[in-house]
Amino acid sequence: MAMLCASSSFTTSTKPSSSYSTKNGTSISPSPFVVGFSFSQSWFSLSNSRRGFEVRCEKKDKSVATRVPLDQRWLFEESEINGPDIWNTTWYPKAADHINTEKTWYIVDATDKILGRLASTIAIYVRGKNLATYTPSVDMGAFVIVVNAEKVAVSGKKRTQKLYRRHSGRPGGMTVETFDQLQQRIPERIIEHAVRGMLPKGRLGRALFNHLKVYTGPIHPHEAQKPMELPIRDKRIQMER
Repeated sequence: MAMLCASSSFTTSTKPSSSYSTKNGTSISPSPFVVGFSFSQSWFSLSNSRRGFEVRCEKKDKSVATRVPLDQRWLFEESEINGPDIWNTTWYPKAADHINTEKTWYIVDATDKILGRLASTIAIYVRGKNLATYTPSVDMGAFVIVVNAEKVAVSGKKRTQKLYRRHSGRPGGMTVETFDQLQQRIPERIIEHAVRGMLPKGRLGRALFNHLKVYTGPIHPHEAQKPMELPIRDKRIQMER
């Protein structure tokens, strides 16, 4: 007896010398059958005790009849010509779906924009949550350029009360400075710090953080990427002077 293990169907066949006898005594000729189809008389036994068993895999050939009709093959990928993948029906992005050279570039002017609202909008596009194909474990986001970072605004008394801490790693190496002090020293770090806290922690978050480009002043070196204006729906993001 031989078994044919194709990707979508299994068939078994017997040698010409062997035969089947049913419960009523009628015999069945040794013809191959497809597993899953039952005979009209289900009870049968093998009369020949000496039979061989072989497992062989069928190679992919265009001449082999497939389960997908010719007029419907465009619905399936090349790996699913022999039938749909019934074990994995959930769509998951492949490497070709998130190539960095094909991603969209956005630009936003941070002049008089509230820091937290601006950072949350940037994080949405860097993470890719605005896309219908958003996947939490895949880098699906776009690149965002921020210009005029030194003109970002905060509400209330945060200019003097909001603190930024960093540590050198040595005992007593804690350095604390206010928002106003850090904005005068390194204004790009304020937006980078806000967006980094809204990204996932781990190697995915480190890769997503590289999509953020922050610059002081209106000039940036990414004109070749032809960035588009970042769409902002929150009308409260702009500080009223």
